[in-house]
Amino acid sequence: MVSAAHPVTSLAGAGTRRTTALRHLGPNWYAPVMGTAIVATAGAGLPGAVPGLRTLCAAVWALSLAMLVVLLVARALHWTHHRDRARAGFLDPATAPFYGCLSMALLAVGGGALVVGRDWIGVDAAVALDAVLFGAGTVIALAGAVAIPYLMVVRHRIEPGQASPVWLLPVVAPMVSAALGPLLVPYLPPGQAREALFLGCFAMFGLSLLATLLMLPLIFARLVTDGPLPLALTPTLFLVLGPLGQSTTAVGKFADFAPGVVAAPYDQGFGTLAVLYGVPVMGFALFWLALAGTMVLRARRRGMGFTMTWWAFTFPVGTCVTGAEGLARHTGLVAFDGLAVALYALLVTAWAVAAVRTARGLVSGELLAAPRPALAEPVPVTARTR
Repeated sequence: MVSAAHPVTSLAGAGTRRTTALRHLGPNWYAPVMGTAIVATAGAGLPGAVPGLRTLCAAVWALSLAMLVVLLVARALHWTHHRDRARAGFLDPATAPFYGCLSMALLAVGGGALVVGRDWIGVDAAVALDAVLFGAGTVIALAGAVAIPYLMVVRHRIEPGQASPVWLLPVVAPMVSAALGPLLVPYLPPGQAREALFLGCFAMFGLSLLATLLMLPLIFARLVTDGPLPLALTPTLFLVLGPLGQSTTAVGKFADFAPGVVAAPYDQGFGTLAVLYGVPVMGFALFWLALAGTMVLRARRRGMGFTMTWWAFTFPVGTCVTGAEGLARHTGLVAFDGLAVALYALLVTAWAVAAVRTARGLVSGELLAAPRPALAEPVPVTARTR
């Protein structure tokens, strides 16, 4: 009887250790899923026919799908075994905005299914998968876009100097739905169903855009009045590119799918919007890319090490790639093709660096470790673990 009890005790101990390792697994871990999925979808839209590129993109999408499944299971275990920690995240102003990453991860993988995943799993399976992930991701995105700002106003205690680009995460999530929802339009019955989805996406475009315009002045004012962000948080400056690139992508998709769905003459208006909105916003995105890039180089010279915030270099840049691809389609300018290629090279480089460093951190256990007492101050701890 005693000898039989040892394996049970050992298994129980092993299970406890595994669940303990997930105690500090926050919602920010959905960012690698987003960054991986955008590498696949952005690569599929590049100009020219590069041999093997689409197959490689499909493989990267499959990796993002596997990552999403693993992470959903891990987060479910986190909520089951560390409910106190999970609930506390909603009351932490540094953690709560990252719940926007959940919806964007679902949406990015779902959209990738229709863009490149269909090559491997078939069109029917891709449509079904995207419908499920788009539906779930959109519901979560809309809920988060209301709930997180509500908590910021009612429950969080935020000082003016704490304004951060991370605040954009919950309000930009509906823009991801707006950009990817049109992909499902052709698979709905003609008439009311298609137009409802299309205009619903357009409404989410407006929701996210106006909410972003509320946040951006606060973020820039914090930079001007309080100086640069802490070193570990500096990569989050790239998050500003997210709503810029994603909104440019969205108006391009509206122009692609509006004919035959929206009544004339409004269907042609979306083509005009794609250019008149997309070009100046892409110009501002390039300005912000240069500004944020110089701030990152400054932080790097001052000793900025790897943190999970480095994943901010991926998805936001990827949205600028897809935005440039859309502008190339609707303007016919080769310059936008070149811009898309250049930005994609930056995206792939950033993704490779972040992926390798994240893998090392997981193997060593550093990224899932509890915050060290020496880093107990709110901003550095948040930056290191979230």
